[in-house]
Amino acid sequence: ATGTRGDVQPFVALAQGLRAAGHEAVLAAPGSFESFVRSHGVGFFPMGGDYAALLESPEAQAALRGNPVKMMQVVRQTVFPMMGRMLEDAWAAAQGADALVYHPKALAGAHLAERLQVPCFIGAPVPVVVPTAAFPAPAFVSRDLGGFLNRLTYAAVRSGSRPFRGMINEWRRQVLGLGPRREGEYVQGGRLIPVLHAFSPHVVPRPADWPPEAIVTGYWFPRRDEPWEPPAALAAFLEEGPPPVYIGFGSVSGIDGDGSTRMAAEALARAGVRGVIATETGDAPVRLSDTVLAIPGAPHDWLFPRMAAVVQHGGAGTVAAGLAAGKPTLV
Repeated sequence: ATGTRGDVQPFVALAQGLRAAGHEAVLAAPGSFESFVRSHGVGFFPMGGDYAALLESPEAQAALRGNPVKMMQVVRQTVFPMMGRMLEDAWAAAQGADALVYHPKALAGAHLAERLQVPCFIGAPVPVVVPTAAFPAPAFVSRDLGGFLNRLTYAAVRSGSRPFRGMINEWRRQVLGLGPRREGEYVQGGRLIPVLHAFSPHVVPRPADWPPEAIVTGYWFPRRDEPWEPPAALAAFLEEGPPPVYIGFGSVSGIDGDGSTRMAAEALARAGVRGVIATETGDAPVRLSDTVLAIPGAPHDWLFPRMAAVVQHGGAGTVAAGLAAGKPTLV
């Protein structure tokens, strides 16, 4: 798995489930997630390519503010070398595997399965892999475009990997001993690679035009062996008054973290409600006012049941946690 914590966390739950069923499971992910993964009793293989750290870099911040020239420079200078390290590490991590399950962003998956001659599956926290006329690819557009155009958006999403095809084919030749890939990246042996959609059909009903290989499993929530102990400041704040409103911006908050936090605090004050703002930075909770506490983060399965409502950036895992807690969940 690769990406942000929201991308990696469902695979922790999957690995736990596989281990409980008697299988050996190892999760390969960026090294920054090692402590998180191992704390859930899951084996870990460190990989290069930390997208979360990249998003926080000054170069990425400049690119995200809308400078297309800067964006292309970031891609050439950082993303391409990062992809090279990820391909190398993925090959090392896959040695001895009997099957592979990988995130759609982990572009090595199908190639490794082809080389090792083992089954592979795509684990998709959001429905971006299998085209459908029912709705457009998430994050591509926010409104229904109609059947034909809805399906077309999935081709646009797949085109995002096109800049890496030359690099991947060279890696196939030099490292895997394979020729250039002729099939689509989600196809193996002429058939769609099975896609395990890690969300509830009550949240995203399974489209009628999906093939049998598109499976909706329900959400993947990791189990914690030891109860989480909140910092004293957070525990005290929760005891002081009625349940607060949670506000969090996930991995997108780095675009202007301080500005987002100020805006959220002002909104809470205007609404006259208590609030907990997840800043994703710092080491300890910080009291912003008598009624607002900023925290670096907390396990959602512990925090959200103690909230009045959840206001968040729309990440699949955060939405799932808000719904699982039975709280009003807004994007």
